[in-house]
Amino acid sequence: MKVRNSLRSLKTRHRDCRVVRRKGRVYVINKTQRRFKARQG
Repeated sequence: MKVRNSLRSLKTRHRDCRVVRRKGRVYVINKTQRRFKARQG
């Protein structure tokens, strides 16, 4: 999992990337390619 300030570039890495809010944090998750994960802040 990567920790970044901005997730805009990470969500465009793969077409299945989704931006999700959980517990006050913003995550990028991907169901098909699970290595594309990131967290903001």
